[in-house]
Amino acid sequence: MTDSPWTTVEAAVARADDFLLSLRAHGREGAFRTSLVHDPARWPGVLLPGSYDALMALRLTGGLDRLSPAERDAAARFLKTFRGADGSFRNPQHTPESTFKRPEREETDRYIQFHLGNYSLGALEALGDAEPPVLDFVRWALDPAAVDAWLARRDMRDPWLEGNNIVNLASFLLLFARRGGADEAAAHASLRRLVDWHHFNQEPATGFWGVGQTHTPAGHLHAMAGATHNFHLFYALGEPIAHHRAIVDYCLTLPTSIMSACIDVDVVDILANFLILHDYRRADIRAWLSAKLAAVLAFQGPDGGFSDLRDGVRRLDGWIGGYEEPQGISNAFGTYFRLIAVAMIATVLWPGRHPWRFRRMIGIGYFPDHQSSP
Repeated sequence: MTDSPWTTVEAAVARADDFLLSLRAHGREGAFRTSLVHDPARWPGVLLPGSYDALMALRLTGGLDRLSPAERDAAARFLKTFRGADGSFRNPQHTPESTFKRPEREETDRYIQFHLGNYSLGALEALGDAEPPVLDFVRWALDPAAVDAWLARRDMRDPWLEGNNIVNLASFLLLFARRGGADEAAAHASLRRLVDWHHFNQEPATGFWGVGQTHTPAGHLHAMAGATHNFHLFYALGEPIAHHRAIVDYCLTLPTSIMSACIDVDVVDILANFLILHDYRRADIRAWLSAKLAAVLAFQGPDGGFSDLRDGVRRLDGWIGGYEEPQGISNAFGTYFRLIAVAMIATVLWPGRHPWRFRRMIGIGYFPDHQSSP
């Protein structure tokens, strides 16, 4: 490829950094709004996702260096205002009436707890926060039998939802494993349970997980989106992924035009990793990624940020009766996820050209340093 596309990437990143920094909330030290229309006085709880998305996006690009040490410390302190004694993070504006992921109240609450926890801890890690994370809220998962029972309750009719649940739980177990001692041994035993469950339940025809995923186009797409998260566990543990040809073949059938920020980053995540890990259709993958990169860069807004979609209403995951804003406007979430896609593509097309800083915790934004590039 020529230098022209790379120059476009550099310019897009600089503009995105400017947009993200413009989201700093006046009068709330260390906090970031989720968009320029977000009113923190009415929706203070939205400052949590606004902040962790903006901070991890800035860490990814290197724009975090534009914040002083004092500003980074203030951001870490602000994130911790949402943390409870057990280490979980909570948006105080979430109520049982306004949140939903599954009919079982416990499943909805835990999904949101896991989601906020993974991204909040990821932002604290991005900031270089020295305080060890408090993980008491998920200490139950150090018991492999408890993990077995939890896995038995996964509703694989919705593999996208459950892929998020699984990667978030695995991210916490990997944090336990870093600690050494008894926690490390117990965490690895539970991680082994997760891996074994995946090997047993993987669908050979697709390489993904989920009930009825081959019956409808939507089912196949959602299984792919869920599997993106599941694969992070394999990357982190160096575990081989079976049926890679079916996975790549399907991903290459998806359009290179813009879809949602989630779907776009999910398929880019798979193809960028599999380009490195497998000697299969590499020229096709490079061509697909190049076309997707062009589409994402063309989608950047005039303010330098990215939206999720052009039309509709944007709500926060699981908060069906809470904050909403129009789609089509730039926001921290859309900007972070689309920058991840840009960074992953740029890493495999121009290795070493930019010091991207992917997150260390698994979950969207994680991109392992594989042993070698193709």
